[in-house]
Amino acid sequence: MTTYALVPGAGTDSWYWGPVARRLAVLGHRALPVDLPCDDDGAGLDDYADAVADAVQADGPVDDLVVVGHSFGGFTAPLVCDRLDVRELVLVTAMVPVPGESGAGWWTATGHDTALAEHTARFGLDPDDVIALFYHDVAERTANEALRHERPQSVAAFEQPWPRVRWPEVRTRFLLCREDRFLPPSLMRTVVARRLRGVVPEMVPGAHHPMLSHPVELAAALTAG
Repeated sequence: MTTYALVPGAGTDSWYWGPVARRLAVLGHRALPVDLPCDDDGAGLDDYADAVADAVQADGPVDDLVVVGHSFGGFTAPLVCDRLDVRELVLVTAMVPVPGESGAGWWTATGHDTALAEHTARFGLDPDDVIALFYHDVAERTANEALRHERPQSVAAFEQPWPRVRWPEVRTRFLLCREDRFLPPSLMRTVVARRLRGVVPEMVPGAHHPMLSHPVELAAALTAG
């Protein structure tokens, strides 16, 4: 049985991973959606990684651990490898940091600012329309519930330089979301090629929150590794 530690993105909570967690359980695995101290101005990336490790260890012995990071969770997931024996990292439309880079600096360093502006202009999107940008493929009721589960995101973790000196020597996969409007696939292909040498992105359906819009397909992709 594989244990999947499910790390949320910025300003979200474990609720987002609920549909995928339930599907993983049906498939015979253990799923642990994690809450991070994102609303704590005193918490940094190490505290985020500690929260993941604590959640895994609190649930009992783990023989086969896969850590899944979504969006800003890409800054946290690799740090868990310094705390636990991780078999595999899976990044779901996630930010990929390099040593010393902050989340706040990631946007400009990767060209995201330009890519997002071009993407929203191309498709006539309002960059301030949260639903259109993040939840356009999610059922209206689910999208409204997701908005109620948004949490304040402290800038402290975003401003902290990523503390690792290199990417961990752990098998890494990247799931590229076909309809993502916030982290456009064309941008993320380039980011992965430059920062995760040898990793070929795997295309999955869905926008920025595929765990809400396509949980069955996402669970299948996670277990395919």
